[in-house]
Amino acid sequence: MAEALTRRTLMSRSAAAAAGVLGTGALARPARAAESATSGGLKKAVLYGMLPKDLPVPDKFKLAADVGFDGIEAYTTDNPRTVEELGAAAEKAGIRIHSVMNQAHWSNPLSSHDPEVVKRSVEGMKTSIANAKAWKADTVLLVPAVVGRRGKEPLTRYQEAYERSQKVIREQLLPVAREAGVIIAVENVWNKFLLSPLEFARYVDEFKDEHLAAYFDIGNNVQYAYPEDWILTLGKRIRKMHLKDFKRNTNQFVMLREGDVDWPAVRKAIDEIGFTGFLTAEYGGGDEAYLRDVARRIDLIFAGK
Repeated sequence: MAEALTRRTLMSRSAAAAAGVLGTGALARPARAAESATSGGLKKAVLYGMLPKDLPVPDKFKLAADVGFDGIEAYTTDNPRTVEELGAAAEKAGIRIHSVMNQAHWSNPLSSHDPEVVKRSVEGMKTSIANAKAWKADTVLLVPAVVGRRGKEPLTRYQEAYERSQKVIREQLLPVAREAGVIIAVENVWNKFLLSPLEFARYVDEFKDEHLAAYFDIGNNVQYAYPEDWILTLGKRIRKMHLKDFKRNTNQFVMLREGDVDWPAVRKAIDEIGFTGFLTAEYGGGDEAYLRDVARRIDLIFAGK
């Protein structure tokens, strides 16, 4: 998918640039969000892939806790040893795996014309839900559909993406999520789908199920909209948020507080809808100094700066 690849490339570039300017100078240890007087019940989280690749798993989790994060968003795995290893590392470090990022939805969208592709997508989500249950995470992130073509498949039209994805989620995924006590949270991404907050709200509401919610990515709609507007419109439907920033004139993701997101307005909107819980930074990986700086920037956002 061109959209997914472009998004990931931009994120990696912006993260690398940020790491380059941070250097290794001494940085004050940021306060944990749960302990901060300005957090308002908000919690900082980090994507598992942002942690240093060369560290053993237990050290990765310990580092995340030490630099000030309250939670980690992990990736789907079908390896039982990995499930056990990550769960044990989180418990030992005293940091929660709060969410699972499903890995099957881009290459195998629920909106596909091909039943085999949909089957692989469903199986991937079932694995993600099982991971979440094992790790005591309350949410699995799902990209619900992709409008466009996949390989030689016919064009997936917008209405087809809408109807197919809802049908599969309703009939095959929500029963599994309910049994596991896990929420499926659909995210706004560059998939040419759910292009307005009104439609996103409608999509969620039509399920009429407390196990289906919204996962709002603050940086993903800056190209064409205002995140604070979407937050106010989606309101209580939002279960989790991703933290990214975006520069319109260069069409690139950039480090937090260096782009066009109006963070004070976003912070105000978060308060207005009464949101509490995890906001997860979603960038490329880096070292300890880089992670401390990301945590520090999130603290400033929580403080309304």
